[in-house]
This record gives sequence, structure tokens and C-alpha cells, in this order.
Amino acid sequence: MTKLAILTTAFFSVVGLHAADDPAVELYFKHCAQCHEQGLEARVPTREALGKLSARTVLTALETGVMREMGTKLTPPERRAVAGYLGKTEASIADNPDNRCPAANGQSRALPANAGSSGWTGWGGGLNNWRFQNAASAGLGAADIPKLKLKWAFGIPDTVTMRSQPAVYADRVFVAGPASVYSLNAMTGCMYWSANAAGIRSGLAIAPLGSRTLLVFANARKVTALDAATGQAVWDLLPEEHPAGMVTDTPIFHAGKLYIGVSSGEEVAATNPKYVCCTFRGSVVAIDAATGKVIWKTYTIAETPIPGKPTPQGSASMGPSGAGIWSTPTIDTEKNALYVTTGDNYSQPASNTSDAVLALSLDSGKLLWSKQFTEGDAFNVACGRARGPNCPEGDGPDFDFGASPMLLRLDANRRVLVAGQKSGMVHGLDPDQEGKILWQAQAGEGGKLGGIQWGMTTDGTVVYASRSGLAGDPKRAGGLYAFRADNGERMWMTPPVPCGDRKPCSMAQSQAVTAMTGVVFSGSNDGHFRAYSTSDGKVIFDYDTAHEYQTVNGVPGKGGALDVGGPVIANGMIFVNSGYASWGGMPGNVVLAFGKE
Repeated sequence: MTKLAILTTAFFSVVGLHAADDPAVELYFKHCAQCHEQGLEARVPTREALGKLSARTVLTALETGVMREMGTKLTPPERRAVAGYLGKTEASIADNPDNRCPAANGQSRALPANAGSSGWTGWGGGLNNWRFQNAASAGLGAADIPKLKLKWAFGIPDTVTMRSQPAVYADRVFVAGPASVYSLNAMTGCMYWSANAAGIRSGLAIAPLGSRTLLVFANARKVTALDAATGQAVWDLLPEEHPAGMVTDTPIFHAGKLYIGVSSGEEVAATNPKYVCCTFRGSVVAIDAATGKVIWKTYTIAETPIPGKPTPQGSASMGPSGAGIWSTPTIDTEKNALYVTTGDNYSQPASNTSDAVLALSLDSGKLLWSKQFTEGDAFNVACGRARGPNCPEGDGPDFDFGASPMLLRLDANRRVLVAGQKSGMVHGLDPDQEGKILWQAQAGEGGKLGGIQWGMTTDGTVVYASRSGLAGDPKRAGGLYAFRADNGERMWMTPPVPCGDRKPCSMAQSQAVTAMTGVVFSGSNDGHFRAYSTSDGKVIFDYDTAHEYQTVNGVPGKGGALDVGGPVIANGMIFVNSGYASWGGMPGNVVLAFGKE
């Protein structure tokens, strides 16, 4: 028997002794521990991280949030018992009267009339999803970056994971945690308004509609629009009726419409041996921004799932399934088209639109073309360390696309659509020749946590990609790569910085990267926020976010791992989230604002 097996057996033996005295402990280890006790392999927060949340927040996740599928296996009293066992703290107060912005002529909530266009109003900073800000809009030059100073920190109450990328519009920065959204003054961090919105998974997007400007985001189930001036609800939309459906990508706004992709939590639901996997199909939804009504919806898999052959372990199955969309669509105004990247299948048979780039008509949602990069990729979380009966034949390799494609014009006659995959491959496609491959470049080793996770960036000439991966081995985690946009030639690579004695720690750089003229910013799971020179990849700024903060709103603040939503830049300020408790990462709950010294 291995050392790991001996320790595991001893651990669960001790748990069994406690479970006999506490039904809540028994419920947790029967229904939840298979995921939350996996440490670095966990796709969800560890039990220790959950202990920093209030029981109310844990209960909300089980009843209406991202864990609702697992919560359905429990009765209401059982859900309350599990929440009470895990959540040991009370929620903090975020709506601090002392942090309210001072009224200006009685109109403290009113958005300035001259909002301008130099903000950061969506995931990619524009329709092409470059995640780039020029010098004029950034309000910063490369020479300013080594002298950046932390101007203020804002604490999000009752959370351990900060995944929702901020948005900047006019003099406001809009920020969010899993259960609340806030309108702040970008320069000072004072608060204009706050609103409850449980289960926020996406970043924040701005949709200007003439007399009214909307703030739009998505939670575990719904897409929600608030009045950006007041925080009042305008509309809610359920884009997918499947009980496991959810939206993780930030909506993109164009010409009065919002476009979103739909993903799901069914990969996790498959860990239940009694669950028949799987029936969810990814989709793209076009929404009228003013009313919240669906204009069209296109599934990424045309076929409706039907019963299939049993899994290798003998469980019943349904398929095809999966091909969810995790990242923000890209808009091509020249072709009147929309591009999305898709994830893997959850069950067999695998479809030809998983792990692919799809092109759809903006007007109708009609599929124009598709280009698949990994065939036969069927995977769900039952294929983890303790292989469950729902693990499909083939078992992965789980080479999703989690990053938005980027659309570039190379010259008068040539364009390229660049897509980064968890395989570690960066693909350069011709959007005018149905996704013909122009070049491919490898950004390190791929894997279930490897390769490119949440987003690349470009200045129009060079593509910058950071590598994810698990902790410990520099050859398998972290690093920043620069490739020529016209042919994929690698220009430089900067290896990750070792963690030293920090525990837990990962050198993975899975957070979406962002660029401005002369500089690339990349957050690391080790808590460091770094800036690199675009000329040679040298680090020119390094700030360790993993410490405690005195926040402007009085909420106890602490930084941790940097993941998912990347930094945003506008008007002389840079905003970045710190704290990510999944995958064994360091929990945290702060939005950090940097500016010139």
C-alpha cells in the first residue's frame, strides 16, 4: 500500500468517527468530499476555504448557485445542516455609509454626461477581444509602470474567490464578487451604489442605450441587467432551461444587442454515480439589450442527446453532450459574423463541434463554418483521481477552449483569428477562408489545467499568451510567451518565478493577460501581479498581492491567487482582482487599484 493510500485511509477513518456523532459531517463526506477534499486537483474551493464563508452563502450556492445540481440530492434540512457545518463566519458589511461618495448637486449616482470611449466596457476591451489599451486611453506610458503604487483596495464581503472582471465607464469602476456588485469611483474607491446578485460567474459589461446605460453580467443561471447609474434591476433572462446550464463568459454588446455563450456544471454533476450523463448542449444567445428578449439561439451541437452505449464502467449514458462556451464571443463587423470557442464533450459520442472555433451569422445565428482541433475529446469530472462510473470511453484529454478568439488585421488583404487552447497550442486561422490554419505555435505543455486558460492579448502585431498548469514544476506551470501575429514565430518566452517557501503556491499563470503600449500584465496563482516589457519579456513591475489590506469600505481584505478575469486599464488606473480558492489556490477577496506614483 502506498504512503498516499495509507494516509487517505487513516484520514477517512478519523472522519468516520466524527461522522457518527454529527450527521452534517456525514452528509458532507457522503455528498461533497469527493470534490472539496482533492486539494490541488479540486475544481472547487477546499473545505478550509469554504470555512471562511458564511453559512448563508454556502446555502445559497447549494440552492440556487453553482452547486445547485449537487444540492438537489439533499433535502432542505440536509442542505441547511451542510451549510452550517461548512460556513463558520458571519457575512461582513460592505455597504459602509462612511464609504459613500459625496453627493454632487444631489446627483451622486448620475453618470457623467461625457462618458467618453476610453474606458474598459467588456471582457476584451473591444469587439475584437484584444485585451489591449493604447497609450491615450490607458493614460499611462511604459515608463510609468515600474513606479505604479497601490491607490486603494476594496473588500468584497463573504467570499474567497474573485473571478468577475471589473468594467470601467466614465469615472466609475464596476466590481463584483459572487453575491454582490458595486459602482465605485475609479480614482478613490468610494461607493455610489451596491446591489445583491447571487452567484455571479461572469465579468461585467457596459451597454450604452441612449438615455440609459446598462451594467450586464451573468450568474449561475441568469443574465441580469442593472441601470448603471442607480443599480436598479432592469431585466433578468434565463438563457438556458437545462438545470445544469450557466453563463461564465462576459456578455458582449454591439449595435443594441448582447451576445453570450452558455456553458454548464453538468461535468461536475457526472460525479454522482446515479446521474445519467449527459444531456446539456452549449449554445450562443443573441439578446435585445433594451428588453432582455432572446432574438436567436444556436446550439453548438445540432443533435438532441439520445441514449447511448454504456460507459466502460457499465453506467447508462446520453449523448452527444457538452461543447459549452466558456469565453466571450468575438464580433467581426466586416463579415457580420460572430466567433466562439467551445469546450469538450461530456459523454460519447463526441461531436465535431467540440474543442473548436465556430463562426455564426450575427443576424440569424446560422452556423457559417467550424474548425475542430481535438477530435473525440469526451471528459467529465468523474474521470478524476477516483474514476467514477460516468467517465466516458477515452477519458479526455479535456482540451477545452476557455479563452476568447482575437481578430486581427495584418494588412490590407490579410486577417487572422487567433485562438489559444488548453492543449498549449495557439492557432492562427484565416477567418475569410472558413478557419483555414495559417500557423500554430506551442505555448508550453498542455493538460487538464495546462496550456492557455482564460485569455490572451495582442497589440495587433504580437500575440502574448501565458501558461497555466499545476504547482511545483517550472516545466509544467507558468511562463509568458510572445508570438508574431502573422506567422506564429516565437519572439521570446519568460519563465515563471519560483514560489520559494510560500504554501500553497502555484506558478501557473492562468489569469487572462492584458496589454497596453509597451507592456503586458500577467497575474499568477502565486499572488504576484507582474508587468513585462513587450520588447524582451523582462519583468518591470512585481507586486505581491497575497497579504492583508485596510480597505476603503472597511471590509477585512486579503489577497491571494490571481485567476480568471484579468487586469483592466483605463484613464491612468489599473484594476485587478486578487483571491481564487479553487484548484487549491490561495483565497482572497479584494479589488486592487493601481495608479501613478
